[in-house]
Amino acid sequence: MMGDRTAAQEALFYSFNLERHVPADHVLRSIDRFADLSGIREHLRPFYSSTGRPSVDLELMFGMLIMGYCMGIRSERRLCEEVHVNLAYRWFCRLGLEGEVPDHSTFSKNRRGRFRDSDVLRRLLETTVARCIAERMVGGEGFAVDSSLVRADVNRQHAVDQAGGLPVPVSSKQRTRAPKCIIRSGPRSQILTH
Repeated sequence: MMGDRTAAQEALFYSFNLERHVPADHVLRSIDRFADLSGIREHLRPFYSSTGRPSVDLELMFGMLIMGYCMGIRSERRLCEEVHVNLAYRWFCRLGLEGEVPDHSTFSKNRRGRFRDSDVLRRLLETTVARCIAERMVGGEGFAVDSSLVRADVNRQHAVDQAGGLPVPVSSKQRTRAPKCIIRSGPRSQILTH
C-alpha cells in the first residue's frame, strides 16, 4: 500500500548535536585547530568602555571574519547570511542552532571605528602562523604573495570607445602623454588602458 505523508507535527523537544553534522575532513575543522581567539578579548579591552550596553562577542566577530576570509566571502552582509544558514559555519563560530548572528553593520562600525587603531588582526595572524610552525605545517623560511602591481594612470577625459584593440605597449621612457582608456561595453564590459 502506498503511504501518504502525514501532517508534520512539530516535536516538543529536539536532540541535535551540531558537532556530528560537520564532516571530520571539513576545512573549518583544520582552521579551528590553529585559530586561537582566546587573547582577543584582553587585547581589545582598552577599546571598550566599562559602562553601556554589552558588545557583540569578540570571539564570534573575529571567528566570522576569519571564516569569511578563508571561505572567500567578501561581503559582510553575505557573511552574516551564510553563517545564519550554514551548519559548519555556525559550528566554527560556536553559535549552535539558536545563536544570534550579529548584524552586518556591526562589522563595518567596528572595523572603521574601534579596531582601526588596533593591531589585533596582525597579532592574530602572527599567533596563527606561529602555531602552524610549531605544528610543522609550515616551515617559516619563506612566503608567497598572490598580488599584482598594476600601474593605474588613467584619465577618463582621454577615453576612446572600443578601438579595435590595444596598440603595442610603449615603454615608460617613450610615453609623453597620459594613457588612453578603451571602454568595451556589452556583456563583457571592461576598461583597457594603453
